[in-house]
Amino acid sequence: MYKLFFLVMASAVLMLSCRGRQTVAPVDEGVDSVDTAAHEATLVDTLEQLITETPMPRAADELFDDFLFNFAANNKLQMERVAYPLTVIRNGDTTFIEKGGWKMDHFFMRQHYYTVLFDNEKQMELEKDTSVNQAIVEKIYFNTKAVIQYYFYRIKGAWMMVEQKTEPLSANHNGSFLEFYHQFVTDTLFQTQSLNETVAFVGPDPDDDFAQMEGILTPDTWPAFAPELPDRMIYNIVYGKPSSGSDKKIFVMRGIANGLEVEMTFRRHDGRWRLMKLTN
Repeated sequence: MYKLFFLVMASAVLMLSCRGRQTVAPVDEGVDSVDTAAHEATLVDTLEQLITETPMPRAADELFDDFLFNFAANNKLQMERVAYPLTVIRNGDTTFIEKGGWKMDHFFMRQHYYTVLFDNEKQMELEKDTSVNQAIVEKIYFNTKAVIQYYFYRIKGAWMMVEQKTEPLSANHNGSFLEFYHQFVTDTLFQTQSLNETVAFVGPDPDDDFAQMEGILTPDTWPAFAPELPDRMIYNIVYGKPSSGSDKKIFVMRGIANGLEVEMTFRRHDGRWRLMKLTN
């Protein structure tokens, strides 16, 4: 979410940190990992505090990403931007949450990263499109195979959450890929079998902090570069109306105040998804 308001806030937090970009899972699972997690938690808490203490500028309603960061961090703003009574649909049953019954949801802010799924590069441009007037934030739970969707509309220039809906993972517009993704991140043998014959790789040059390197990964070299991916729950943000039936998926994972950036491109051929490209 490379938007002006968030960048200003994140920059203030990042001034407290000397960490560089993290692209793969740390090898040491001991004290350093614990210290890193605690450090990231402090940075995110600081970011939330900055957002809460700073009134949201009117321009933040122009782009959904700018609004969402404020919505997820600012309790007062969130309570004001829920359309009451909020419609809640679950298993075909409809209920309503009246004003005062909604509880603050921090969404992805407390897990230090967020994920997004796109069908193509053009769809990624919708993140920066000020004409987008509807969006869906999805919480995707693999353990219960359910997706909770939060529907947002921009009404009279202001983003509002108007509905919450729960559906089976299999019924989701990304259902086929999501079922593949879960097996991909939990089954190492299946992961290796799901690599293209060669996987294009773009990542930071270890000899130059300001340069990128390009290369090819094979099943033999993949373990050294494979990123650590979430396997219990992920988020997705749909900009505009959801689409379905695409044979290409771009999975993006971005850190919150920690420099993490992972982009993975998958293609489906003859009914099988395969990883084609990894960018760190």
